[in-house]
Amino acid sequence: MASVPEIKIVRSESLGHRSEVSSPEAKLGMRVEDLWDEQKPQLSPDEKLNACFESIPVSAFPLSSDSQEDIEIRSDTSLAEAVETLSKLKVLSAPVVDVDAPEDASWIDRYIGIVEFPGIVVWLLHQLDPTSPRSPAVAGSNGTSHDFSAHILDNGDDPAVTSGNFFEVLTSSELYKNTKVRDISGTFRWAPFLALQKENSFLTMLLLLSKYKMKSIPVVDLGEAKIENIITQSGVIHMLAECVGLHWFEDWGVKTLSEVGLPIMSKDHIIKIYEDEPVLQAFKLMRRKRIAGIPVVERKSEKPVGNISLRDVHFLLTAPEIYHDYRSITTKNFLVAVREHLEKRGDTSAPILSGVIACTKNHTLKELILMLDAEKIHRLYVVDDSGNLEGLITLRDIIARLVYEPPGYFGDFFDGVIPLPQNYRV
Repeated sequence: MASVPEIKIVRSESLGHRSEVSSPEAKLGMRVEDLWDEQKPQLSPDEKLNACFESIPVSAFPLSSDSQEDIEIRSDTSLAEAVETLSKLKVLSAPVVDVDAPEDASWIDRYIGIVEFPGIVVWLLHQLDPTSPRSPAVAGSNGTSHDFSAHILDNGDDPAVTSGNFFEVLTSSELYKNTKVRDISGTFRWAPFLALQKENSFLTMLLLLSKYKMKSIPVVDLGEAKIENIITQSGVIHMLAECVGLHWFEDWGVKTLSEVGLPIMSKDHIIKIYEDEPVLQAFKLMRRKRIAGIPVVERKSEKPVGNISLRDVHFLLTAPEIYHDYRSITTKNFLVAVREHLEKRGDTSAPILSGVIACTKNHTLKELILMLDAEKIHRLYVVDDSGNLEGLITLRDIIARLVYEPPGYFGDFFDGVIPLPQNYRV
């Protein structure tokens, strides 16, 4: 049987370096370098970086694979089909195309929003929460009616809550099979989505991805019908990793976590789960606390032994062998089962296989960026010399240390943007 990976500490000597081959991201870094050298000497390094990023349009950002038109979800796609598609393509989100839109529709009429994999999970858990007034009775695999509100999220004493039966009933339910993506459009964050125009600046994009907590931003041309590009937090981190060695990056990247005030989230504020608790409890905590990931820790030592994110629930929705082998799926059993499942498939690229990637407060921003990019993960845990959990750092935290928002910078930028819906939960 596979085991849970041990904690891995970031080591400077184990990190790769920027390739000699000039990538599109490295060329973009050189563009920042040229602008950096042109800045007025009286400006501080932070002011110089802000000025550089304000001078570059988002149209210069390399195209993301997420922007390809074959990664779009039709509005009449079921939640089950959407989960399969996103899982197969290994993406967390995709734009939703309105199947009823006319052929000559502009982008704002062609799309109804962006569906995020975590959003589907959160919506499902909300519908099945007995505290929700819309909690339905859904048909199970044997054709009978299962009133989920009687025994799902808030009834931890019922074995059905943590057993494979829950996931088996959920994945065979009419709710999961028949609900269309358009049916949950009221829970999308924006309608259709908050987009940048090609002439908007890098600074605007970086601030939206950090201070304003957007995980991805579509880039559009007002005269076109389709999305031009999708810029993600991960894409920005990859760009930064390709800039290692450039003066502007090294000037900023050599700073330690302590010097830049990281981690923001201390150990006393981290939401965690013990390895012997039900994995459903982990997803339940993420939904209630509105967070995307949670560390799995040992009961006795409080040391992190794994990480579970909202996107990992797709293993329970798409790989029934994972829960069929366990009467009660604890977080530790879940990590082990997913590892075995991926090893059988020969898939070694899933972030969940990385286990716990950790660092100390003495590590530099550059070291963290290289590790985050190499491992394709969205968070690092900060530990002390004994391996005890001290804090948490996300992609957003790092990007937020790259730029700052000048007074009045956004002006009326958000005017006219449809506000968050009342039942928005992602």
